[in-house]
Amino acid sequence: MDADLLDLARRTEAELTGPADEELHRRLTATVDLDALAAVLTEGERPLWAREIAAFRLGCARDHRAFESLVLLLNHRDPERCVSASYALTRLGDPRTPRAAAALATNELRVAYALLPVRLLTRLRAPESAPALITTLQRRLAPGDPHWRVALACVEGLGALADERARPVLESALAHPRLSAAASAALSRLT
Repeated sequence: MDADLLDLARRTEAELTGPADEELHRRLTATVDLDALAAVLTEGERPLWAREIAAFRLGCARDHRAFESLVLLLNHRDPERCVSASYALTRLGDPRTPRAAAALATNELRVAYALLPVRLLTRLRAPESAPALITTLQRRLAPGDPHWRVALACVEGLGALADERARPVLESALAHPRLSAAASAALSRLT
């Protein structure tokens, strides 16, 4: 078992409720049968931890049947689930991932959960990345916006992408105390 799967297995053990769960957990972490893992994603009444393990393993195996489940997990309220989904989506390499991450990052109704989609967009360096980060950051610069961590991730991401289109929003971010240093650093990376 690789280190990432081992971390996921240990974390999800806390959610097991009895011997049947323990057996399912052992099976899902040990199997090499991708069809068995994919079946978990479509079977009714499977616990969330089981779906997460199956989707993670399929994503890491570059099996595109995991895509929808991983996108749902990327926008979950539990940050650890988002981290594992982001990791698996990166490994999956599905061409739909940047568009899905951009939709999650720019969804104002779910902005509290946008941190990992923003970071994923930065890693993907896709055509959708900079426009989505610019849009998300513009909204976070509104007075009193409580999602400064998302804004900071956008600033850092735009610096990493070094996309000239980000200059106006990064200049606006200079006026925000929590963003100023990162915005200055990001601006210095623009061509």
